[in-house]
Amino acid sequence: MSTRRFDFPGPAGQTLSGRLERPDGPPLAWALFAHCFTCTKDSLAAARVSRALAARGIGVLRFDFTGLGDSEDEGSPGGFARDVADLLAAAKAMVAHDCAPSLLVGHSLGGAAALAAAGDLPGIAAVAVVGAPFDPALGVGAFGAPPGKAGEAIVNLGGRPFSLPPGFFKSLRAQAPGDRIAHLRRALLVLHSPQDPVIGIDNATAIFAAARHPKSFISLDRADHLLTRAQDADYAAEVIAAWASRYLPPPAPAIPDPATVGVVRVEETGAGRFQVRVHAGGAVFLADEPAAVGGMGSGPNPYDVLCAALGACTAGQRRGWRWRSPTPATRAWSRRTASSAASTSTAPWTLGNGRGCWRSPTAARCTRPWSTAPASRQQPPS
Repeated sequence: MSTRRFDFPGPAGQTLSGRLERPDGPPLAWALFAHCFTCTKDSLAAARVSRALAARGIGVLRFDFTGLGDSEDEGSPGGFARDVADLLAAAKAMVAHDCAPSLLVGHSLGGAAALAAAGDLPGIAAVAVVGAPFDPALGVGAFGAPPGKAGEAIVNLGGRPFSLPPGFFKSLRAQAPGDRIAHLRRALLVLHSPQDPVIGIDNATAIFAAARHPKSFISLDRADHLLTRAQDADYAAEVIAAWASRYLPPPAPAIPDPATVGVVRVEETGAGRFQVRVHAGGAVFLADEPAAVGGMGSGPNPYDVLCAALGACTAGQRRGWRWRSPTPATRAWSRRTASSAASTSTAPWTLGNGRGCWRSPTAARCTRPWSTAPASRQQPPS
């Protein structure tokens, strides 16, 4: 996976700051993430859920709403309507960069903004909300005091006070959440913790009751409102990715880059002592060493990869001969790889390009081209 900066113009011309999480290999789909109230794109929930979705093949843009994090302030009192406009601007920027979102994910008040914006985004096929309030005005009220005489309010989240501009509550009261949800016309997933002390579980009940099918509910049991535990964020991302796969459009066929055709790239991941990421033939996988020798066991070891390559070539060559000969052919082969330094077999492997690999008890070496006759009639090279 990779993360890169993604800045784009907001609805009033201000610069909004985002991060684009790209999966390894071609993305299955793209998602737009709306962070929680008074949070930023770098909050634990936003970062962990976005990266977990990217690990499952879904690219994600997470960004800061106007005036928060690294995003510029437009200089005028904002409100909930501005957050919705920011989401529309983010989706427009993604379309312009050939990563049009088809999944909208919102956390807390960001979930309410996602529900409000989805109807104006024709490319969105599915919406997932985590810990979202049914009524944005009541949801914000759960964080602190109601607006004072000047229209301002001080709310508390995570032990920190935040001052809200005068127009914030006015824009919230102008919403009609029930109607928006009823006419969403998108697949909806509601995720909520029954122990959420900030936005009660009754909000999830109201959202689910107002929505029309297809709709689903997942209980995030024992999770807090901000998803501060990594396992809670990972679980939410895993569920969202699996659920959304039913509704997202099929990915476009990957067009191979001519510069990478026939190129195998191996790069260190920085995790553990031996873990590497391998890019080969359009596929991406991890290679590692077993825990017994200091690795993490997160993937096949280099000798496993070598044997897999030789086995694939053998299977391909024998399958080719199977169509020419009435003799039944074996459909599977296996090699014992208990040690990366030794092998007890000296049988030849037949490669599809006509090269033979003869493995001695202690090593494997490739020889010059030799016969491509069936394995039973081959002789090892001298």
